[in-house]
Amino acid sequence: MRLKPALLAFLIVSSVGVACTTVRHEELPTGPSPSTAPLIPIVPIGQAGPTPRPTPTGPGTQPPDEDPLPGNPGGGSCSDPQPPALSRMEVKVHIVGANRLVLDSTPLVGPDEAYCRLIGFTDGRRFCPSRPEGNPERFACDAMIVGNAADTGRPGPTWRANGGACVIANGCENHPDNQFLAFAYGPGTFQACSSSSICGTLEVAP
Repeated sequence: MRLKPALLAFLIVSSVGVACTTVRHEELPTGPSPSTAPLIPIVPIGQAGPTPRPTPTGPGTQPPDEDPLPGNPGGGSCSDPQPPALSRMEVKVHIVGANRLVLDSTPLVGPDEAYCRLIGFTDGRRFCPSRPEGNPERFACDAMIVGNAADTGRPGPTWRANGGACVIANGCENHPDNQFLAFAYGPGTFQACSSSSICGTLEVAP
């Protein structure tokens, strides 16, 4: 069938219009693209994040120990029952740090099973600390039976290292807050002595 020229022109124009309309429709923006939020790691609810250790700075500063260092437990008084006289000093390694040991001294009284039982040690021991660990009077009672250190004047034992004073040159240092503790920076013989010259000794191997 042959189309008339006028009808043919109308169909061509209509086709072009549809094509153009289709192209324009595809090029229309579909809306702004959502922005990508930065990936920020978060700590899950109920889970604490890691606590960074402080980084030591300055000459002579020691790296942090593996556990927090105990400080001075406080003052207070030693009430009844009063502890008997000091009979022994125990010395042990309390904390193994990065480049040093923390030494701990424990004064013991006895032999007095009745006193040990009265303050809470019911296992039949005859030698015991002046008060159980955690008792608020422990520091005051220990200080009363040990006396003050000869070098620092603080309540607690006098520390000695390798036959000399507890100084850095001898691989030893008094704890800044608690005289019952000391730092050992190498092998040797370390002592904690009361004002009545009762001593406990610890050998630190290389």
